[in-house]
Formats: sequence, structure tokens, C-alpha cells
Amino acid sequence: MRGKDEMSASWAVSALTWWEEAGVDVIVGEEPRDWLNSKAKGATAEPAAPPPDALPATVEGFQAWLLETDQIPFASSSAPRTAAAGDPAAGLMVMTDMPSAEGGLISGAAGGLFDRMLAAIGRGRDSIYLAPLSPIRIPTGTIADKDAARLAEIARHHIGLVAPRALLLFGDTCGKALVGSAVSGARARWHEIQTGAGPIKTLVTIRPEKLVDRPAFKKFVWEDLQMLMEELKP
Repeated sequence: MRGKDEMSASWAVSALTWWEEAGVDVIVGEEPRDWLNSKAKGATAEPAAPPPDALPATVEGFQAWLLETDQIPFASSSAPRTAAAGDPAAGLMVMTDMPSAEGGLISGAAGGLFDRMLAAIGRGRDSIYLAPLSPIRIPTGTIADKDAARLAEIARHHIGLVAPRALLLFGDTCGKALVGSAVSGARARWHEIQTGAGPIKTLVTIRPEKLVDRPAFKKFVWEDLQMLMEELKP
């Protein structure tokens, strides 16, 4: 019976099928089972995620790992990757969010502006160490927060291996991922990033790509670069 109505055979089959699909495999068992407890006897646990690769302990090994690992967001055999460039022993590390749409790190019109910024502080691309937060250019051009968090873990290891005297971060994505604040709240003051090599002094400033469209912001970047020059004085 179903209430005051007699249960039909088709209704009974439908009800039993629903319970079977919900995971009930017996009408009466010898032992009680907590079906909502994933650790209960007979319950199927989700498979554990594989442990991440051990991160290499040298800059050279780490650079090679970044170009091959599947432990980073958007990793695939078809996704091109861009390696860090420059001199790891230069004392100045610069990090941008991802490779440029034109290819390479900080390229095109923004790349020309970046080169002039470096020249203004007596540097060139061969006398800095330039690295991407993500070696893969994300198809949307934007790194999601959850992906940025994973990339930040990896970047801290990278920064610790290089152990620069100072680190310059370009843009909101790098700023939020590594010092917890976008450019507007982070620039014009020093931060420290904790790494395996100890705290690294860090500045956050406006990315060159934004300066191409908003040249009025150059004065703010120049203020940050002056702070950087003062820190890097012999």
C-alpha cells in the first residue's frame, strides 16, 4: 500500500530502481551503516590526488622542470612555455604574470618601454633575471585566483633559489598572488616574501603593458624604480 492507494508493480519497480541508484544495495543488512559517512564500512572513498613533484633544488634544474612538469595550471603537451631569461646572479629579479601575446616575456610595444625603464636604472635584460609567474600564456589572458595561488607556491621556491637582493613584481596578478595586494595598495613601499632562502625584499609596480595605454602612470613607476635603485646601491 502507498498511503490509502494500493502500490502498483510499476511504481514498486520505479521506487526500488531509485534507491538502487542512490546506493542502497540491500533491503536489510546485518550491521547498521551510516550512508552519509564517507569513512563508513562499505563506502567508496574518493581516490587521493597524486603527490606533487618534488621541486628541484637548483635554478637550472628548476628552469628545466617548469618547461616539462604537468603540475602547473594549463599544462599540456600542446601549450607552449616560455622560460625565465637573464642572469640569476644579477641581484635583481623581475616577475611578470605570463608570456606576452606576441611571444616571449614583456614583448612588443610594452617590451620597448620595459627596455627603456631598465636603461633608466642602469640595467638591461642581461643584467636582471626576468621570470613569469606562469610559463604558459593563459588563453583568456587572465590567471584565475585558484591558479594564481598554486603558481605563487611554485614562484616562492623559484625566488628562494635565485635569492635576489630585490624582487620587482609587475601588475595586480603578481602582487595579489605574492604579497596579498593589488598594485594600488601595494606600490611605493617595500614588502617581504618568505622563501626557503629567507625573506626577499619586494616592490610591486604597474606593468609596462598598462603604461602603453596610460602613459600618465609612468611617474608612479619612476618613483618605484627610484626606490629600487636606492636599495640596489653597492
